[in-house]
Amino acid sequence: MKRILFIGGAVLVVLLALFAFRRSAGDAANEYQSVTVTRGAITQAVTATGTLNPVVNVQVGSQISGNIRKLLVDFDSPVKAGQVVAEIDPAVFQAAVIQAQGDLDNSKAALELAQLTQKRMVDLVAKQNSSQSELDQANAALHQAEANVKIKEGALQKAKVDLEHCTITSPIDGIVISRSVDVGQTVAASLSAPVIFTIANDLTKMQIDAAVAEADIGTVEVGQNVDFTVDAFPRRTFHGAVVQVRNAPTTVQNVVTYDTVIGVSN
Repeated sequence: MKRILFIGGAVLVVLLALFAFRRSAGDAANEYQSVTVTRGAITQAVTATGTLNPVVNVQVGSQISGNIRKLLVDFDSPVKAGQVVAEIDPAVFQAAVIQAQGDLDNSKAALELAQLTQKRMVDLVAKQNSSQSELDQANAALHQAEANVKIKEGALQKAKVDLEHCTITSPIDGIVISRSVDVGQTVAASLSAPVIFTIANDLTKMQIDAAVAEADIGTVEVGQNVDFTVDAFPRRTFHGAVVQVRNAPTTVQNVVTYDTVIGVSN
């Protein structure tokens, strides 16, 4: 009998605690707060990543093969259009110019001989001291000599151009942002022009090539404002604007993105 009363007492305590908890919860739920109704804008944000580059970024290379004899600029050097930035050893190309000049002189001498021979054959045929076939041969030899002179002139011009390419100049005004070779290094231009310098035209005007997902590209338009951050300044937010949305898609691992160009004032 005592055991039954003890259990009943425990049940009564639990019921009283549950009632007190529900009452306190009900009092908290009945608290209200009034505010003024306002109208606000709904903003849809598009996130993307990209690289920050100069607007004009030129890779200066060599059209000929040879050893780098001089490097006249280095990293962060300001340059002007037409300024000499590097030189390739010109010894081989100077010799090629001399050889081409000699070949041209030799062909001109052969042309003079062909002209004299042709004139002589014309006089002999007129006096009936030679046959027409010999005159035809003299005319053909003259034309071949004239063509050979043109070939040698072209070879000499090419040799001079190659010699001029030993002096590498900057095509634009700007600043050197990278250098890929050292003095004494050999550059080979057999298949493609090796890059010696990378020159940025104006670092005050930059652009971001951002890869925007296909699902978001429909909401991106030219002129929209852009806020972005860079790793070098993690606590700063920079601003730009969309200047171009390119139509050509890029697919990487079945993910389609579109290149969006963002103009930035540095």
